[in-house]
Amino acid sequence: MVGIATRDMAASLAFYRLLGLPLPEGQPLEPHVELDLGGVYLCWDSIELLREVYQGWEEPRGHRIELAFECSSPDEVDQLYERVVSGGYEGHREPWDAFWGQRYAVLRDPDGNLISLYAAM
Repeated sequence: MVGIATRDMAASLAFYRLLGLPLPEGQPLEPHVELDLGGVYLCWDSIELLREVYQGWEEPRGHRIELAFECSSPDEVDQLYERVVSGGYEGHREPWDAFWGQRYAVLRDPDGNLISLYAAM
């Protein structure tokens, strides 16, 4: 299981839906949301829930983990980046041709996590 701490469940779920994750609608007020990705769960927990479960928990600062989404082509990296940014979310680094042979871009989710998009060139 990979957990994402979120200040705004609705905004976070909407962001990840734009990236293509099949998250069901109707969960924006839930304190915990799970998505089974074939035996690996991606989960979202509200800050309030985390503080209740892990007494004394403090919200972390800075980049801690990265999620990367593989795209089918370099053009899809560009299109997905533009769709998410046009949806009102923040881009961190516009698409570029990386020296390691991939088209690459980096977004920020609503909680400041860096999310990569990539495709083989």
